[in-house]
Amino acid sequence: MDFIYLVASSFSLLFDPLNLIYIVAGFLIGTIFASIPGLTATLAMALLLPMTYTLDVTTALMACSSIYMAGMCGGSITATTINIPGAPSSMMTALDGYPMQQQGKGALALGHAAIGSMIGGAIGALLLIAVAPFVAQASLLVKTTGKFSLLAFAIIVIVIAQQGRMLKAGLAACVGLMLSTIGLDTMEPVTRFTFGYSDLTAGVDLMPVIIGTFAIAEVLIQANSPFDAIKATEAFNKVKIKRKNFFPPLADIRKIGLACYLKSSLIGYFVGTLPGAGGSMGAFLAYAEAVRTSPNPETFGKGNPQGIAAAESANNAVCGGAMVPMLTFGIPGDPITAIMLGVLVINGIQPGPQLMAGQAELIAPMLAALLFSAVVLIPLTLFLLGPYFIKIVAIRKDVLYGVIALLAVVGSYVSTYSSFQMFMALGMGVFAFYLRRNGFPVITMLLGYILGPNLEEFLRRSLALSNGDPMTFFTNLDSLFFIILTMIFIYFLAIRKPKKSPVASSADK
Repeated sequence: MDFIYLVASSFSLLFDPLNLIYIVAGFLIGTIFASIPGLTATLAMALLLPMTYTLDVTTALMACSSIYMAGMCGGSITATTINIPGAPSSMMTALDGYPMQQQGKGALALGHAAIGSMIGGAIGALLLIAVAPFVAQASLLVKTTGKFSLLAFAIIVIVIAQQGRMLKAGLAACVGLMLSTIGLDTMEPVTRFTFGYSDLTAGVDLMPVIIGTFAIAEVLIQANSPFDAIKATEAFNKVKIKRKNFFPPLADIRKIGLACYLKSSLIGYFVGTLPGAGGSMGAFLAYAEAVRTSPNPETFGKGNPQGIAAAESANNAVCGGAMVPMLTFGIPGDPITAIMLGVLVINGIQPGPQLMAGQAELIAPMLAALLFSAVVLIPLTLFLLGPYFIKIVAIRKDVLYGVIALLAVVGSYVSTYSSFQMFMALGMGVFAFYLRRNGFPVITMLLGYILGPNLEEFLRRSLALSNGDPMTFFTNLDSLFFIILTMIFIYFLAIRKPKKSPVASSADK
């Protein structure tokens, strides 16, 4: 209760002009970086990290919080307007956001994304403030075997959700898992599948894979689909965009239902408390749960606002959840909290179980800024800049996608400072282009690649601890829980409802 009071009193710091300027500037920078493919909020925070040396620690942490929240919601802008997620956590948003854009409802889609982001971000921040110590203890119950079963659950669910092309989805996921094994072994100092190329020793970096799979591949798709691009522009020109168009009718929000927002936010928050899970997994699981419980699962992937609401509520709620292991154990929940951990350490703050008790006055303003960013800055940014976001689709396609290709290539180089990885992004783009042309869902490939290293590490550690006995996954309660959950999802998605793929991405068509 004392900590909650301390956070509440920290809102007074938001009225300090210097703090407010840095929070708003951080949010705008995070939004811009997250909306540009290749320039994520992680990169924005990394580039701005040197500035924290000259700032008061409280101001620096508040600015980092606003960048974090902006990075989660900003990726939905280009995911909706041009089908290129600005951040990995917005991949699921594109599945329904882009079809709405093609139907002339892009402003409405961004409005649903903003509302989901606001609700999810607020719930995540409030849960972090209220129950962080208890959730931290609960996350300790998920041991090595449980973490493996959780990751396997995420991959299996997204594969079986691709009803009608599960075989291709499974093969794509296997390709992603194979890509994740390139480079140094996760547990031994040996290289694998480098074929003698020293540049592959560090493996294939995440950013080139994401940039190639979405940005470069989308440029190639659009270059081969001029009719679709023209139709999308015509759909935009038929609709006169006003600021009020970005705010969904109350009837639409009621149709989505408070339960969807709340359930998706809780999924995102608790996924965020697991180190390494991140916004992508939270969005995947919340979207799959929305499909499972929907009376019309066949409408997902065709412009269903509920899919946008579920994905955005979850990935923004991850912000609050991911800070739990970072603050209480010094274990970053995702790349952005890893940088925030660096800000803490630079300023002499050591994360750990005693942090909230001994230095709560430094942490409380950061959490207040996180909540402020979700409740105030997300809707305010949409209201002020929304019409400019939606006009992305009205830009000439040769100019727009030429600039995107340039930014994608530059972004892939800036994120790694490696010419090899830059060319790897181009190669991944061509490869993803042919996968999509042949009906392979690249989203499962990317999920397999992202989760692959941890999946392998937890599998090998589990077997090592059990002397090679696979029954360890069934005898540990945390692992057994996720195995049972996997069976439930298989029943509802693959057996009980054998309908057309509810998550068939318009990007894969």
